[in-house]
Amino acid sequence: MEREEVASVVRKHVAAVIVDLKVSDIDMSRSMKDLGASSLDMVEVVSLAMRELKVKVPRSELGKLTNMDGLVDLLHASMQEKTKAAPTS
Repeated sequence: MEREEVASVVRKHVAAVIVDLKVSDIDMSRSMKDLGASSLDMVEVVSLAMRELKVKVPRSELGKLTNMDGLVDLLHASMQEKTKAAPTS
């Protein structure tokens, strides 16, 4: 999966969780807090994105993020690692 596809998944969940926010209004260089998300909203967005992408990211890594681009990079990197680690038949 390409990075932009991961970004699309994150945008979709941010727009679904944060009331009155449209996908087209989401600036990925901003934090979810800047867009009006509570800490519970942030947890929900991350959980939904990880579930849809079928990856897990350590909480310690999530704590280092400053914006949504960072989240997309982290999720994309986790997907790349998962793909590399998958056994080939």
